[in-house]
Amino acid sequence: FMSHASAPDEAQQEKDYRVVFDAMGSRPVVVRTLDVGGDKPLPYLPLPKEDNPFLGERGLRMTLRRPQLLRQQLSALLKAADGRPLRIMFPMVGRLEEWHAAKAILDDALAETPCTNLQVGIMVEVPSVALIAEHLAKEVDFFSIGTNDLTQYVLAIDRGHPILSAEADGLHPSILQLISQTVSAAHRHGKWVGVCGELAADSKAVPILLGLGVDELSVSAGSIPLVKAQVRRLNTRECKELAAEALTCATAAEVRSLSSRNG
Repeated sequence: FMSHASAPDEAQQEKDYRVVFDAMGSRPVVVRTLDVGGDKPLPYLPLPKEDNPFLGERGLRMTLRRPQLLRQQLSALLKAADGRPLRIMFPMVGRLEEWHAAKAILDDALAETPCTNLQVGIMVEVPSVALIAEHLAKEVDFFSIGTNDLTQYVLAIDRGHPILSAEADGLHPSILQLISQTVSAAHRHGKWVGVCGELAADSKAVPILLGLGVDELSVSAGSIPLVKAQVRRLNTRECKELAAEALTCATAAEVRSLSSRNG
């Protein structure tokens, strides 16, 4: 969507997605539905000016108000997958009703284009979703915890703020508590959990995230070798002990100090 000067139609989207599926072969492709608004505007999709754009019409909230846009993307994805493993995740879900509305649009698209190898999940970026993870875990196939936005909303600090952004630390115990709660709920129902955002590649956070039971870390291409090398050196039991102790901390600084001592 960012690379086109105007909104790509279904045929163009399908063509673009097929390039990705062809490159990935038999490996699963995880795709987030259109996630704009907040700090990610689209010139050809003007949104009304808002006093608090991060608390306004963004992510799934925006596409649910433009259902044809969401339906078009979902149809293109299902066609491009062509039986290959596809994982679709909806961003900025804040309420159970939003998940149900998105799933209904997907089910409508699936009625026309069945997909035999599909998992559907949601991003955990809004605290309300982490707190009702037990309910959602019964219905979704996976969770992807977006730690950048989750941290922003939990700590009430704009991640782009010129003065305060450095204080938005994803290793704050409140964030770890929500991650732990989400993972526990997912695993009780046999679902997997990924973590994306800066925290997933933070060397102080990696052992804690593994100790909390996170199943997958999503990082930028440049960080993959470093994270893989670190994970190979870690001991599962020690990570669990570290995570349990981190959950008892009161500040992000305490968590980072704890991780450094155990590194």
